[in-house]
Amino acid sequence: MEVLDKLGPFFTLLGATMAAFLPGYGSAKSVGRLGQTINGVLSEQPELFGRALILQALPGTQGIYGLLTFFLILTRSGLMGSGFSANITWYQGLLWIAAALPITIVGYLSAIDQAKVCETGVSLIAKRSDQHARVIVLAVVVETYAIFALLASVLAIFSLS
Repeated sequence: MEVLDKLGPFFTLLGATMAAFLPGYGSAKSVGRLGQTINGVLSEQPELFGRALILQALPGTQGIYGLLTFFLILTRSGLMGSGFSANITWYQGLLWIAAALPITIVGYLSAIDQAKVCETGVSLIAKRSDQHARVIVLAVVVETYAIFALLASVLAIFSLS
């Protein structure tokens, strides 16, 4: 019976950790790949550094959204202060996992897809630097879905606690 008592906090921590890990991994992978592309462009056009840096930073926001969700789950569930002694049933733990799923999945995927938009955008501004604003707009459209996923997770979190 003692193992069953620990499943609630375990599932809650699992949901929170997934929310931080997958979007964070997607962001790190995307920002790293973009950095490689940008380095190639900067070797010939170092004056594009500021514009390219903005594009590299954009896919990093999903990792921030995942980390925010992580902290919200830990604090709202009571796990932050009491650890595994928190009174969370296994069923409640599964609900915390469900609350984390939107940002976990969409955060990861949108970071990778946003990096693809930014990567082609870097190539575009290398040829036509006047197109920088348009490239940012196109990348922000992908960001919108990460924000929707964050909102869905936050609303689910606040409906549970």
